[in-house]
Amino acid sequence: NCLGCTPREIVFTSGATEANNLAIKGVMVDAPASAGLIVNAAEHKAVLDPAQELKRRGRAVHVLPVDAAARVQPQQIQANLTDETRLVSVMLANNEVGSLHDVASIAELCHDKGTPLHTDATQAIGRVPVNLNELPVDMLSCSSHKIYGPPGIGLLFVRRSPRTPRLTPLFHGGGHEWGMRSGTLPLPLIVGFAKAMELAVSHQADDAARLSQQRDRLWNELVRKIPGVVRNTPETDVLPNNLNITIPNIDGDVLFARLKASRLCVSSGSACTSANPEPSHVLRAMGLTDQQARASIRFGLGRYTTDEELREAVEIVVRAWGANGRLS
Repeated sequence: NCLGCTPREIVFTSGATEANNLAIKGVMVDAPASAGLIVNAAEHKAVLDPAQELKRRGRAVHVLPVDAAARVQPQQIQANLTDETRLVSVMLANNEVGSLHDVASIAELCHDKGTPLHTDATQAIGRVPVNLNELPVDMLSCSSHKIYGPPGIGLLFVRRSPRTPRLTPLFHGGGHEWGMRSGTLPLPLIVGFAKAMELAVSHQADDAARLSQQRDRLWNELVRKIPGVVRNTPETDVLPNNLNITIPNIDGDVLFARLKASRLCVSSGSACTSANPEPSHVLRAMGLTDQQARASIRFGLGRYTTDEELREAVEIVVRAWGANGRLS
């Protein structure tokens, strides 16, 4: 009921990473060597890394560039679609800068060629409306812990359609989950996931309105107190809770060393790759230099974020930006 699909179309997984792998490898691993996969350079590593592994195995993988808002343009996808394209994967919402893709339009282009579309909706569920009766994707991934549910459980929606190919499972065994994901189902995690999904969907509109107002106040305060701060998150067609900025005239290592000493939990990229010292691949794909990407901060606001916490966050960032760390 929350997603607008049937139980037969749900495959439970350990999270969105596994769901993405199942969608991509499940379609591509047994496909002919000439079979093509289309992704874009701003996808989560849980999509890009399986794509690169398939490329290493000889599959035709096309990683399309994105614009300054981390979006791949539909005409780029259309230009790369061929009769050999077996799957297109485009995220619904970017996890680092919050930009939304027009997945419905992209799905229409794919379906005109008979190609299925997968979307990673991990960041979108509970933040923007997602109804699979209206969103014409063939597969969709999401994770419980992103909506305050228990970690270790996620799902892959697989539409019952002649266009959706039979997936080759990642795990073999008892043939659970319609033969697509063997292994005993973790019932307590599924129940927690279901309740979290129910709450996230029922509160989505109210949460989005509050979070977008808080995000805008946060941005306005940062602009007022840090001259030259740059907003990487688009102004429109964006998640309500995401703000990604670049702090000017400061070394990124200095900036984050100071922030880590505070009570503020921020990252320069995906939370999943926060231990990776490399600059964000998303920001670099958007055209930022390594130096700019290293001096960028991603704020993620949540259901329990208070206005007082936002005021404190601004003061912490302003102090971290202080004169001693600035580049000459």
